[in-house]
Amino acid sequence: MARGGPAWRDGGLHDAAVVAGVVLLLAGLLVGRADVALLGVPALLATVFSRTRPPAGPLEAGEDPAAGEAAGGVESRVHVGGGELAHVRASAAGHRVTEFVARLPAGGRRFGLRLASVRTGPQETAVVDVRGYDGVWEHDPLTVGGTGRLVLPSSMRLGAVPVPRSLRGVTGPRVSRRFGDGNELRDIHPFVPGDRLRRIDWRATARRSPDLDTLYVRRTFADAEAAVMLVVDSRDDVGPDVRTWRGYGEQRVDEATSLDLARHAAASVARALVEHGDRVGLVDLARETRPVPPAAGRRHLRRILHGLALAHPVGQPSPRVRPPQVPADTLVYLFSTVLDDAAAQLVRTWRSLGHQVVVVDTLPDVRPVTEPHLAIAWRIVRMERALRLDRLAREGVPIVSWAGSGRLRAAASLEALARVAARKRDWR
Repeated sequence: MARGGPAWRDGGLHDAAVVAGVVLLLAGLLVGRADVALLGVPALLATVFSRTRPPAGPLEAGEDPAAGEAAGGVESRVHVGGGELAHVRASAAGHRVTEFVARLPAGGRRFGLRLASVRTGPQETAVVDVRGYDGVWEHDPLTVGGTGRLVLPSSMRLGAVPVPRSLRGVTGPRVSRRFGDGNELRDIHPFVPGDRLRRIDWRATARRSPDLDTLYVRRTFADAEAAVMLVVDSRDDVGPDVRTWRGYGEQRVDEATSLDLARHAAASVARALVEHGDRVGLVDLARETRPVPPAAGRRHLRRILHGLALAHPVGQPSPRVRPPQVPADTLVYLFSTVLDDAAAQLVRTWRSLGHQVVVVDTLPDVRPVTEPHLAIAWRIVRMERALRLDRLAREGVPIVSWAGSGRLRAAASLEALARVAARKRDWR
């Protein structure tokens, strides 16, 4: 809450009204026009009335408390009270300045502000400057807003996505290759000690053993669930403009960066798996914290989205002695720009440990570079990156591009990989 002092100051309108009233009175007397002289009387009376009636209270302005996290943009509400009129000026980095004048009722007034942006993660609300007016009185500007918000990433609906070959658990939405309780029939087998009586198939028994010498049971495949780890390479956050990669200039709010694409892609994959009943975990490469273990449920999906929104670069990227440990029998989704050899080395290490890996390329579509020295640097980086991706592809690592121009193709690619995995049961 920002509160002004009890004293308002004269905004200069008092002197102007007095001068205008005196001029009109003198002009009317000089030219002998009573109507002209009477025009100055309201200005003088209003000035006297305003000077004898100071504002009832100080100017107040504040930002209404809101949830610390939201989805779909940065919204805030500002309330202003005290005075008759308010001149409001809202500004935010990357957005144009908005100004308006509003009349204030007795109980004050609230204004809703929303920043249109495709950016996610930690963001700030608009900074609002409020100047109050009450008759001839004027109040110094008050500044409110600029508080932190956490914008959760959005997601797109995906079909089937790749899951690991080895399933886990004794229950779940998928059919495993081992015996157990399930819905998919494996075979009809003679009753042996340990079989449950409710598994007896009386029709098969009557057909194969009319004298009931041998009982037959229906054996099924056990139901299980898949476990997937989402690994977000948040060590860097680059946009479509190569000039901003050096840390100079601001990235546009209407253009998604590589980390925005990584958050969106990871949220989409997590949503598809959780809705199917599978387990999902999260690893942030930039922060040396414990990974979020695989779990299922909508509450856990909210936890994954919160972790994705908090992913951001932390200082200079430090080399890892070993890759993050992921549980056995899990498939790893790596969301990275692959701008250095560290990402490719992580993929090879995980594959050597028996994990299946899918690389999701999150580098945005880079705009053409006009500066000669930057054009040469970007050409070298682009060629080195293409060689890394080509080597990984030749080693059998699926690579899916999630750039703005190929997002729909990425969804189709993931669905095609899922069909291949279901058909071969081993696409490593």
